[in-house]
Amino acid sequence: MTVGDKIKKIRTFRGMTQKELGLAIGFDEKGADNRIAQYETNYRVPKTEMLDKIAEVLRVNRQNFYTVAPGCAEDFMRTFFWLDEDTPGAIRLFQLVRNPGKYNLLDDTDVRYNDNDDWPAHAPVGMYFQYGLVDEFMREWLLRQQELHDGEITREEYLEWKLNWPDTCDDCGKCEPKIQWRKGEANL
Repeated sequence: MTVGDKIKKIRTFRGMTQKELGLAIGFDEKGADNRIAQYETNYRVPKTEMLDKIAEVLRVNRQNFYTVAPGCAEDFMRTFFWLDEDTPGAIRLFQLVRNPGKYNLLDDTDVRYNDNDDWPAHAPVGMYFQYGLVDEFMREWLLRQQELHDGEITREEYLEWKLNWPDTCDDCGKCEPKIQWRKGEANL
C-alpha cells in the first residue's frame, strides 16, 4: 500500500472526511479537502512533519507512514499488517505443535496438514523465525487473528490493534497495553 492508500484507509476508518482531516492538520478551509485528496491519490507525497501531524490527528503510530529503521522487527511486522489489510486473509498464522518423538533425527522439515481443512489446493509454504522479538510479535498477532475468527473482537478492533501496534501489545494478555484498543475500554 502507498502512503496515500494508508492515509485514506485510516481516515475512512476514523469516519473523517478529507476536509475534516485537512482542517485538523492546519490547512485553510478553501483547499483542505483538495490537499488531502492529492495525498490520497499520491499526486503529492507529504513530508515527514506533515505525516507526523496526520498520524497525530488520525490517532495512529506514525510508523504506519514511513520507516525510521529499515529491517527492524517492528518494520517487518508493520509490512505484514498492511499486506493483511490490503488482502484480508492472505496471511494465515498457525501455531506449530511440538512432536514428542525423536529429536533432530532427520533433516525432515515437512509440516503436515489435513487436506480436508480450509487449506489451499496446493500445499502452503511455512516459515518460522529464530528471532525472539519477531516470534513474540507473531504469537500475539496469531492470538488477535484467532480472536477475530472466533468473534471475540471486531474487524474494527483488529485494525485498531494493528494501527497503533506495538503500543497495543499486551504480551498475549499478560500486561496492560499502552493504548487500549478494545471497544468498551478506555478511549484512545
